[in-house]
Amino acid sequence: MARFGIHAKTVYGIPLPQLKLLARRVGKDHLLAQELWSSGAHEARLLACFIENPAEVTRRQMERWAGDFDNWAVCDGCCLHLFAKVPFAQEKAKAWCVRRQEFVKRAGFSMMAVLAVHDKDANDSLFLQWLRLIKDASYDERNVVKKAVNWALRQIGKRNLRLNEAAIRTAKAVQKLDSSSARWIAAAALRELLSKSVQTRLRSRNVGGVRGKQSRV
Repeated sequence: MARFGIHAKTVYGIPLPQLKLLARRVGKDHLLAQELWSSGAHEARLLACFIENPAEVTRRQMERWAGDFDNWAVCDGCCLHLFAKVPFAQEKAKAWCVRRQEFVKRAGFSMMAVLAVHDKDANDSLFLQWLRLIKDASYDERNVVKKAVNWALRQIGKRNLRLNEAAIRTAKAVQKLDSSSARWIAAAALRELLSKSVQTRLRSRNVGGVRGKQSRV
């Protein structure tokens, strides 16, 4: 875990599949999730994210937990399995991506990446706004932050053809910035967004959507 940059005060080395199996046995339990999180143990906090009920999560709790993030694994796990499912997930993504704290800022962009994949009802205008925030954050040289910025850029650019074109324009603008972090983010994003596999998938989906709409008229 340490080789992958996962550091915490207490780590038991319990494999993730075992934690997920335990979470299924426990079910949703708001009070137990609070106790597990308060323990500070790495695996306990991951388990807390799995069993917490998104409907019972408050803004105050999100701020408290985000402030406790001490590694990317808990940060991303919490965003993916819990925070992205709360009603105000979009609000927190926007607020956190401009914070100074390393893992809180990562959480903002991790939320953007997760929502780009899983929030099927979100309008393109939301992600176009987030692309501007991505460009502004591309100067951040901290490894865990720049990787999350890149993740968000790539996931937004794979949502549909319109956003793919917007993300490519953003990446090309980021590439011109006087920052090694920005150049890395742009290069990594452009490799994927311009790849044949991504372009083929998005264009076939776009054609299919048009055909499906015409068939119903």
